[in-house]
Amino acid sequence: MRKKVTVVGAGNVGATCAQEVARRDYADVVLVDIIPNYPQGKALDLNQAGSVLGYEPTITGSNGYDETEGSDVIVVTAGKPRSPGMSRDDLVTTNEAIVTAVTKEAARRSPKAVLVVVSNPLDAMCHVAKAVSRFPKSRVVGMAGILDTARFSAFVSQELDVSVKDVTAVVLGGHGDQMVPVVSATTVGGVPLPELLSKTRIRKLVDRTRFGGGEIVDLLGTSAWYAPGAAAAQMVDSICLDEKRVLPCTAYLEGEYGITGLYMGAPVKLGAGGVEEVVALKLTADERKMLKGSAAAVREVVAILKKS
Repeated sequence: MRKKVTVVGAGNVGATCAQEVARRDYADVVLVDIIPNYPQGKALDLNQAGSVLGYEPTITGSNGYDETEGSDVIVVTAGKPRSPGMSRDDLVTTNEAIVTAVTKEAARRSPKAVLVVVSNPLDAMCHVAKAVSRFPKSRVVGMAGILDTARFSAFVSQELDVSVKDVTAVVLGGHGDQMVPVVSATTVGGVPLPELLSKTRIRKLVDRTRFGGGEIVDLLGTSAWYAPGAAAAQMVDSICLDEKRVLPCTAYLEGEYGITGLYMGAPVKLGAGGVEEVVALKLTADERKMLKGSAAAVREVVAILKKS
């Protein structure tokens, strides 16, 4: 039986995620948006692309949630995107109301689904989705670490003029300017990054990664969508196909990495039940210190939330 995936928000990120999932051809996809005719038009266009790209036209566009009933995974991309000069945290009040509303509707119709949160500020919106859905922590997970790691990997690849396929990296912490690219765990073809680049050059790559989303906002005038959409689709794959991939995601920590009661980016084993395990990664003293600072920054934003 084919899986069923709902993507809430038919904007750039949602539509990209929907197409990436559809191209795998294992799931029916429901694309939801409040704008009349918009998700229907996107679905029609995406289905017609199936004839060219070789996937079945099984995407449905809807302005309501009845069509989403019985979904295996719900991807929440709805919310206001960033504009130049804004941080992800500036969106907290506006997007809290949006994520609350859409999560309530989608979770009620698919009580056994796994929620994948993409809306910013990501870490805080995971708290909102968990509170509203009342799902266990394992079934509410955020997409951030995959995207941040992809950016770090791309920058390393470009700096060294090597294939990005040979770069292994991981980024932990909150999805903000205090994220923690783990240099000690970054390799190129098995060679540790510090053996290939100086500390100064590595620091520049780390800083560019931390502000990578803002760099794109400054260039485009809005948030990125191709990489975020693809990252969310990778999470959907791992859940729907029970791949048990170890991926950097935003998970609810209860003592792991010395952090309790907070959604933070960490390597997790992602399978049919959502987060099956938070994977322990050995960090240097400096990396542990940076992760602690990232956690403090996330708590400040979470503290702004209303009690859902």
